[in-house]
Amino acid sequence: MKKTISIISLGCPRNLVDSEKLIAEFTKKGYRFQEHAAHSDTVIVNTCAFIEEAKKESIDSILRVIDSKKEGKVKKIIVAGCLSERYKDELSEELKEIDEFRGVLDFGREGDSRGRSLLTPKHYAYIKISEGCAHRCAYCVIPYLKGSYKSRAMGHIIKEAERLINKGVKELILIGQDTSLYGMDLYGKRKLGDLLKKLAGISKDVWIRLLYLHPANLDEGLLKVIKDNKNICRYIDLPLEHINDRILKKMRRRITRNEIISLIEYIRKEIPGAAIRTSFIVGFPGETEKEFKELVSFAREMRFERLGVFKYSREEGTPAYEYKQQVPEKEKEKRFNVLMSAQKRVSEAVNQAFIGKLLKVLVEEKGKDYYIARTEYDAPEIDGLAHVAGKDLKVGNFYNIRITDAYEYDLVGYYESGK
Repeated sequence: MKKTISIISLGCPRNLVDSEKLIAEFTKKGYRFQEHAAHSDTVIVNTCAFIEEAKKESIDSILRVIDSKKEGKVKKIIVAGCLSERYKDELSEELKEIDEFRGVLDFGREGDSRGRSLLTPKHYAYIKISEGCAHRCAYCVIPYLKGSYKSRAMGHIIKEAERLINKGVKELILIGQDTSLYGMDLYGKRKLGDLLKKLAGISKDVWIRLLYLHPANLDEGLLKVIKDNKNICRYIDLPLEHINDRILKKMRRRITRNEIISLIEYIRKEIPGAAIRTSFIVGFPGETEKEFKELVSFAREMRFERLGVFKYSREEGTPAYEYKQQVPEKEKEKRFNVLMSAQKRVSEAVNQAFIGKLLKVLVEEKGKDYYIARTEYDAPEIDGLAHVAGKDLKVGNFYNIRITDAYEYDLVGYYESGK
């Protein structure tokens, strides 16, 4: 009887791709993958250590698996990913039940990524086009965990995309710590636009989605490629983190308020109707009430289609850890709620504008009385959904739906046959 393997994959999609490779490695050794960790011979916990909340979630997951091992339901525990890269010595000292540690750098730089067992639904898949980071933002531990920026060869990415499409994948989502820098280390210049053109040419019936674009590296050539290829989602993922010049400088973001505004105006002029998704950090050390209000006003004025908010997490080893004027947790929570409340009103107004329009959606799953789908303006597990009335729709297929109602984050519509 085959030994069983299961995985608990935490954190971002980049981690998920690493988890898929780990599963493939073990299935090649003769293990049988099972989705649920209970009663598995080996359980891998692929951890995240990006911020304090992620570390707590990783530790809680490890402790639950240790309890299962003590009860005799699990035989072996492997802890992989960012937490074991950063805290291996402490974890091995405190948690003797862990049998093996694997840091993020153990994954290596693969060739054509043939070894992957997809953990996503069959109709979409992530493709990691780079690893590591070339930036040294003052608050971020990623460069210390993942190393310097490394691009994958374009040919390997194209082959992987072709295999996934041949398997029926309808949406390819390109990921990396900063996808906008793709190719700089391998080819001496940014080549993301060239990569996108090649991927868009494989099949016109597949969405190409791009995540994690650093605003300081986003150029006009890339935006033109997005504009000129209809199967590249009009979804610009642009983490800005703040808008006040003093805070941006302290964060080491390498961009100014005026440059950010000019970039947003250019995007909206060149790609009308594009959804800009951004994220902000509240409670960065030294952020005054006035600077925070500037951020809220900016978010209201810019009317971002998609926006996420993070409370600043003080991470050891980062420059910001040593900054004075750390903002109290209670104040961070208050600022988080104020900004999210402001964005809710913006998001609802943005969605209301879709009422009466025909939108293309990718069906995600079948509910009891309706289908759940996504538009090109919504990334999986990050953004909103569309609730679709209709009959005999197939999960993983594209349909045009008429929008009849809208809420803060979700849309409601029905399938118009033949449209």
